Amino acid sequence: MRFVIVTGMSGAGRNSVMKMLEDMGYFCVDNLPVRLIPRMSKMMLEENSLDKVAIGIDIRNKQGLLELDDILDEMLAAGVRYEILFLEADSSVLIKRYKETRRNHPLALQGRVDKAIEAEREELSFIKKTADYIL
Repeated sequence: MRFVIVTGMSGAGRNSVMKMLEDMGYFCVDNLPVRLIPRMSKMMLEENSLDKVAIGIDIRNKQGLLELDDILDEMLAAGVRYEILFLEADSSVLIKRYKETRRNHPLALQGRVDKAIEAEREELSFIKKTADYIL
């Protein structure tokens, strides 16, 4: 089974990548709570029904991200191999995208988008360091 975790900066294209993976035959689940990842991967191994799975996670799963390292270790111990695809973009590009879509950055609430992007970059730095692929 190929198990891909798609993550990265908000606005960097996670939804587009998930759609592309789905078109390539991956079973895709976006925004799955991090605590459910081991259960899902175990179920996929036991059923042996899917050979390509992609899970999208982002900063909105903040509490789960704090547990992600332990959960990934648990998956490896259970024999589940995974790959992490981290999506990156320059801050200026992300700011422009948020202005164009008029959507709020998950960390901005009522603050500045540029500050929210830098905070997100800092909070996701540990995942980026362990990523197999950075786009």
